[in-house]
Amino acid sequence: MISIKKVVVGISGGVDSAVAAYLLKKEGYDVIGLFMRNWDSSLNNESNLINNEEICSQEKDYNDALDVCNKLDIPLYRKDFVKEYWDYVFKYFLNELEAGRTPNPDIMCNKYIKFDLFIKEAKKYNVDYVATGHYAILKDNKLYKALDLNKDQTYFLSQLSKKQLENILFPIGNIDKKEVRKIARDLGLSIADKKDSTGICFIGERNFKKFLSNYIKSSRGDIVNIDTNEVLGKHDGLINYTIGQRRGLNIGGNNTRLFVVGKNTESNTLFVALGDNNKYLYSDSALIDTMNYISDKRPIKCTAKFRYRQSDQDVTIEYINDNEILVRYNNIKAVTPGQACVLYDGNECIGGGLIKEVYSNNKKLWYL
Repeated sequence: MISIKKVVVGISGGVDSAVAAYLLKKEGYDVIGLFMRNWDSSLNNESNLINNEEICSQEKDYNDALDVCNKLDIPLYRKDFVKEYWDYVFKYFLNELEAGRTPNPDIMCNKYIKFDLFIKEAKKYNVDYVATGHYAILKDNKLYKALDLNKDQTYFLSQLSKKQLENILFPIGNIDKKEVRKIARDLGLSIADKKDSTGICFIGERNFKKFLSNYIKSSRGDIVNIDTNEVLGKHDGLINYTIGQRRGLNIGGNNTRLFVVGKNTESNTLFVALGDNNKYLYSDSALIDTMNYISDKRPIKCTAKFRYRQSDQDVTIEYINDNEILVRYNNIKAVTPGQACVLYDGNECIGGGLIKEVYSNNKKLWYL
């Protein structure tokens, strides 16, 4: 007698997880849906919402997930991780912003919530596998980029351990987004053309400045031309700006060519420079800590991404210890502390860490 394999699929209310569940059921798996709720606007004191749309959207996602599971004839269960998300993801996010860095909460959400607490919850259903709608490929216990390189999400999976990736399935890793939506339309799923989620993981799109004002007190400070030390205007709080940003500086006169190049949290100063190709936006090496390795490979030469959707960059690696590496490269723009550096050998994701310090000509960039 053939044993039917049982799998829990993380159903988010979006098209990717819906099609992942369908494909697994089509293959003969016994599929269970599990919806996770990680953010509560009212409980988390998000007090300056324009209306209740953001609160209702969380319930809408659940209703969409329920509609999908009813259509696919699979059961759907629900689990809240609101407190855990706050403790493990959102606090990190706020702390990094206050330190002047640029955090990536999606990576921490995968590490601590989706592939830790969620998997532990899923295993309570005595399943053989856990599946998600991530665009990635697992083969022979190795993590590879998805077929659809434009949607590939290995960058966000780079902090996962080998243990966390055991018995995980990525059903849509070998098909592209257009095909995913076509499958959903052919099935008559109500979410076939639903907009992809954007913004902060599980929080979604917000007016960033208003949203952060609920949790961090930020004060106005000087915007300074890094070349001339001229005060050009006032910023609305360092947390509201990222390296390489051009829009939203609100400086009078001709500011179309001014870019954010650095921050000083002690003096509450935002540094800007003229031109998209100004020297302050470029570096040639970076110290990476919090290294996590998915692969056993330790190449000296490979490629890396320093931000999501960036094209692969040729790099040379110096292995300092188990936790740190020095990555050398040829003048890359806006390598930013706090963001992830993810290493690749071809399409295989070796692992990644967080950018701690950035250098040019062996000198640490003091304004970052």
